[in-house]
Formats: sequence, structure tokens, C-alpha cells
Amino acid sequence: MKVVLALTCVASASTVTPTQKVIQLLQGMMAKGKEEKQAEEVRFSKFKQWCENTDSEKSKAIAKEKATIEELDAEIGVLNADVESLAKEIASLDKDVDTYKTDIKAATEVRGQERSDYSATHQDYSESLDALDRAIQTLKKMAADVPQSQESLLQVQQVAGKLLPEHARRVLAAFLQSARAGDIHNQAPEANAYEFQGGGIIDMLEDLKNKFRSERSDLEKEELNQKHDYEMMVQTLNDEIEGAEKERSRKAESKSNKQKRSAEAVGEKADEEADLAADSKYLSDLTSECTVKSKDFEQRQKLRGEEIEAIGQAIDILASPDVSGAADKHLPSLLQKGKSHSFAQLRSVAKSPNQEKVALYLQQVAAQLGSTVLAQAAEHAEADPFKKVAKMIKNLIIKLKEEANEEAEHTGWCNTELTTNKQTRERKTADVENLHSEIEEMKASNAKLSLEIGELQDDISALEKAMAKATEDRAAEKEKNKATIADAQAAQEAVANALQVLKDFYDKAKEATALTQGVSEDAPETFSEPYKGQQGESGGVLGMLEVIQSDFARLETDTKAAEAEGKEEYEQYMGDSKTDKAVKQTDIKNKSDKVTRQAESLSQLEEELGGTQKELDAAMDYYDKLKPSCVSSGTNYDDRVKQREEEIQSLKEALKILNGDDIPMPIESGRAEYETGASHQGE
Repeated sequence: MKVVLALTCVASASTVTPTQKVIQLLQGMMAKGKEEKQAEEVRFSKFKQWCENTDSEKSKAIAKEKATIEELDAEIGVLNADVESLAKEIASLDKDVDTYKTDIKAATEVRGQERSDYSATHQDYSESLDALDRAIQTLKKMAADVPQSQESLLQVQQVAGKLLPEHARRVLAAFLQSARAGDIHNQAPEANAYEFQGGGIIDMLEDLKNKFRSERSDLEKEELNQKHDYEMMVQTLNDEIEGAEKERSRKAESKSNKQKRSAEAVGEKADEEADLAADSKYLSDLTSECTVKSKDFEQRQKLRGEEIEAIGQAIDILASPDVSGAADKHLPSLLQKGKSHSFAQLRSVAKSPNQEKVALYLQQVAAQLGSTVLAQAAEHAEADPFKKVAKMIKNLIIKLKEEANEEAEHTGWCNTELTTNKQTRERKTADVENLHSEIEEMKASNAKLSLEIGELQDDISALEKAMAKATEDRAAEKEKNKATIADAQAAQEAVANALQVLKDFYDKAKEATALTQGVSEDAPETFSEPYKGQQGESGGVLGMLEVIQSDFARLETDTKAAEAEGKEEYEQYMGDSKTDKAVKQTDIKNKSDKVTRQAESLSQLEEELGGTQKELDAAMDYYDKLKPSCVSSGTNYDDRVKQREEEIQSLKEALKILNGDDIPMPIESGRAEYETGASHQGE
């Protein structure tokens, strides 16, 4: 009796029996499980597509970075080989210059010695010619003055002795010997003999004079030739030195440029390697996350399928005649209260008179504004249940406000983009008109860097969107897990209550006893065993409820584990993404700094013209892309805002009408028609 009273109290509180409560909960859980299972499939399909797209983009980026690194490696190898070759060539040129200078020094020393020898020899010839002239003059003028002649000849012998031929030296020596001999005996030579000898000497001296003059002339010519040869050789060597030094300067400049480019290529390679490492790690984490998510999705889908199947089995068992029959037998009063509540629910589904007012009001406003939104709302207001109409209007108001916000944001974005684009196009057009020449290599480098910066910015933008999407998904997943855990806990509590009620009843029923009847032959046959309830059937029901309870406990545990795992994966992903973003931002800064440095060192403006033209074309292309969504055609933005505001206000008025407020109709004929219809409704 106490059990029945307790159950009656529970029924009074919940208006349904515990079995019906469990069945309703299980039915709700089944519908929700199917809905969430399908929603999870849709979300995972989007996630899978995102995984594939991101994997493809990162794989392409990695392939491009590897190719760039290979190109830079090859370029660095070629540049270093060129630098080494140029260093050898420069060393060879330096050696040649040193050799040329050594040759000039040696030739100058030889030339100095030749000049010194020439000067001495030329002086000897000149002095000898002077001595010969004096001797000849003396011999001719002073034939009788033997001592005077002797002195002149001695001078000739002393001055030109080394230049005299052997024959002349012997003759001159014999003559001087003869003269000294006569002088010793204080005897003058005979006149004829002396004259003969003097005439022969004079002739010989004249011959020597002519010979010395000719030899001196030859010596002078030889000196001129040697000087000319020396000057020509020095000029040739100086020309070789000048050519070698120019060639060395050219090669040194080329070497310096190649060393500079090699250093730049090494820096670019380091940047590319950093990008490659970051992208590779990102791709690895992405692959791991997508794989884990895929496995988790399969397990979750399987678990959801098993959950739906288990709930279906539980509903079948709880709705069977054995369980429902027991509820009908032991809780009749509670069922009657449930029926009256059901009738009240049915009555709540009926239409409200205010619905017709709302439908008529929305039809009139829709006709005035030409609004398909209000026209559709009027159709639903007329056909749907009362509660659904109110919810539909509220949702429609929220939807219109969201559309208004989205369009306002889009319009603001369009205005900003169009203004920025116009400024960009005007600025770049002016730049193109002013720029006419630019170094081709620098232009290509700047264009490449600008493109890479744009790609990195796009990567960062995509990464930020992916991070925002991951944050959004994580928040949704967290809320979903929270709701799932709450549902599981509530379900466990409900099943536990049902189990407790049934166990209390059947445990008490086991202890029931029957009155003992005396044995009498004419007495009618009665039962000899106490009635203990449907113990056999209850065992299966209680067992199934315990299985359902354990399933909800497992769902709670798995969901908590999935929540912890999802949180960890999200934090890992966000950490890696932030690192990837920081690396790319550093790369952008390095590349931007390099662009700035190159822009400052531009010697010709033609390169900048190409880059500026490309930016102008990009701005024009972007303007063309902005036109379809930002340059309005047809209804302008203000008209759309005004109509949407009127639609929202009309829906708010409709809610007031639905709540019983007296709102004037927009059209008098409509009001009259409504009043006529209302009077008939009252009748």
C-alpha cells in the first residue's frame, strides 16, 4: 500500500508513470541520437573535406618549398663554384701582374746598365776623337817638335788605348818607342824618316778618327734602338698590367656579386627550410588529427548506432504488455491523471483565435511591402499550431536581424574594400605613369617576394580562419558533450528511479504470504501458494533497465573522455597553428625587409614598373571580383534595410496580436473583413 502511495505521489508530480517517463525519455533520446548522429555525419563530412583540402594545399606548399630549396641549392652550388673559379682566375691575374712588374723591373735594371755602358763607351769615343783631333793637329802643325807630338800621341794612347785596333796600338807603340829612344840619345831623328813616320801616323790617326766616329755613330744608333725596344717592351708590359688589372677588377666585382647573391640565396633557403619545417609539422599534425578524428568518428557512429539500437530494444520491452499491463494494474489512478493531461495537451494544440488575426495582418503587410517573407509567415500562421506559430515568428525575427547584420557587415566590408581598391588603383596608375625603367633581375626578385608574401598572408588568413573554425567547432563540441553528459546523467537518474520503484515492489511482493484455509471435502479449491507478482517477467525488464543504465553511464564516461581528448587535440592544434603563424609572420617580415632593401637600391626604375603594373592589374582584377557582390544592381542597400526593418516590426506587431494585444490593421478593408470574420467566429 505504501508503494502504491509512493508511486501515486511520483505520478502526481510527473503526471506519468515511471515506465512512461522512461519510455518518453528513451524516445526523446532516440530521436535526439538520430538527429545528432546525422548532424555529426554532416559536421564530419565538412571536417573531412577540410582535411582533404588543407592536406592538398599543404602538400602543394611543401612540394613548392622543396623545389625552391633544390633550386636554391643548385644556384648556391653554381655561385660558389663560380666564386672559386673567379678566385683562381683573380689569383692567376695577380700573379701575371707581379710577373709583368718583375719583368719591367728587370728590363729597367738591364736598361740602366745598358745606358751606363753606353754613356761610358760614348764618352770614351768622344774623348778619343778629341784626343785624335788634337794629335792630328799637333802632328801636322808641329812636325819638328817631336816632344810635342810625342805628348799628343801619348794622350791618344792613354785615352783611346782600349779602342785602338791591335795594329794601330803596335804602330803607335813603335813610334813612341822610337821617339823615346832618340830622345834618350839626345839625337833628333832624321827629318825624312820622321816625316815618313809622321805621315803614316797621321793617316793612321785619320783612319782611326773615321773609324771611331763611325763606331760612335753605330753606338748611338744601337742606344736608340735599345731605348726604343725597352720603351716598347715596358709599354707592352704596362698594357698587359692595365688589361690584367681591368680584368681582375671585373672578375672581382663579379665574384663579389656572386658572393652577395650566394649569401642571399642561403638566407632564402633558410627561410624556405623554416617554412618547410613548419608546413611539414603542420601537415603531420593535421594528418594525425584527421586520422584520429576519423577513427573517433567511426567509433562514435558505431556507438551511436548501438545506442539507438539499445534504446529501441528498451522501448520495445518497456512498451510490451507485460510492463504496461503491470503499470495499468498497479497505478490505475495515475493513468487517469495522465489521460486528462493528454487531453489538455491536445486542446493546447488547437488554434487560437489570435492566429487568424496574425495571419490576416501578415497578409496585408506582405501585400503592402511586397514581402515574400511575410507572405510565407502568413501561410504558416494560418496553418501551423499556436505554439509553433509564435516560435516561427520569433525565429523569423532573429533570422531577419541576423541577415541585416550580415548584410551590414558585408556592405561595410565592401565599402572599405572598394575604397581601398580605388586608392590602390589610383596610386598604382600614377606609379605606372612615372616609372619607365627598372633592373630586370631586381624586378623579378621583388615580384617573387611580393607574391610569396601574398601567399604567406593568404596562408596566415587561411590559418586564422581554420583556427577560428576549430575554435567554433570546439565550442560546439564542448556544448554538445556537456548536453550529452547532462542527458546521460538525467537518463541514469530516471532509469535508477524506475529500477528502484520496480525492485521495491517486487522485493516486497516476494515476502507476501497467503491465508491458510482448512481442508474440507466440500470446500471449493483455492490457491495453496502466495501470489508474488510476475517475478519471471520482471527479471527481464529489470535486467534491461540495468543494461540501459550502464549504457548511459558508459555514454557519460566516453563523452567525458572524448571531451578531454578533443580539448587536448584542440590545444595541440592551436599551439602548432600559432607556431606556424609566427614562423610565417617572421618570414613575411624578413621578405618585407628584403623588398624594402632592394627597393632602396634600385638603380633603374623599369623593374619597379613591372611590379607596380602587376599590382595594378591585381587591383583591377580584384575590383572586377568585387563588382558582382559589392556594386549594387537592382534594389539598393537602404531600400533593403528599410524593408527588412518594416518586416521585423510587422513580425513584432504580429507577436503582440498573437499575445492578445489590440494592434490596428494596415488596411481598413482588411480590418472590416477581419471584424466580419471575427463576428462570425463568435457566433
